[in-house]
Amino acid sequence: MAASDFPVYDFSAYDVSEATRSPGGLDLAEALTAAARELHGSPTPGATLDTAVRLAVRLLPGAEHAGVCELEHGEARRALAWTDDLVRDAEVPEPPHWERLWTSPVVRVADSGGADGEGQELRSVLSMRLRADKRRLTVLTAYSREPGAFDETAARLGRLFTAHVSLALNSVTVREQLTEAMHTRDLIGQATGILMERLEIDAQAAFDSLVRASQRENVKLRDLARRIVGATEN
Repeated sequence: MAASDFPVYDFSAYDVSEATRSPGGLDLAEALTAAARELHGSPTPGATLDTAVRLAVRLLPGAEHAGVCELEHGEARRALAWTDDLVRDAEVPEPPHWERLWTSPVVRVADSGGADGEGQELRSVLSMRLRADKRRLTVLTAYSREPGAFDETAARLGRLFTAHVSLALNSVTVREQLTEAMHTRDLIGQATGILMERLEIDAQAAFDSLVRASQRENVKLRDLARRIVGATEN
């Protein structure tokens, strides 16, 4: 599988040296190290995002809730992770400031207003870009019910934290895809062996037969191999 097949998350804009200019630099460095360790310990991309939103509330000053969403040009937004139902529901409409995240890594909204009028709306917003390409945007957003909850320190820390999230997502995504590629290779190898024995042909002929059947039936080679192996096991 080519390296270009793997999604690449955006961390190039972040300057880790900013941690030394933040209040309590040593404590911050230790907190980010612990967060990075927890993020890299997550077994799947989904679990990594779940960990990220939980850590965002713990690490970012003023954060009470957090969520991750993905947006494609011309498509509806998709919530990927959230700390609670309040965030999940808030992630449905597309906020105007998201458009700025195509070009800016961090966007702060001091007071987004609110439509429910009962004090439960998410007023302050700190959105941080995880990934952006020509058609897709992935964003981690921290929220507070208090207006003006996120200052410049929170924005700087958010950029540092998002860099760690991006690195962890890159790592777990590549690992998951490599694992799937190895599993696919093993399945095809088993199916080839079954055809060699059943048809009394060599490995190349068996593989060619598998490819032709895949094309004829318009079925992915992996799925056809899984079907052959499953039928033999049954």
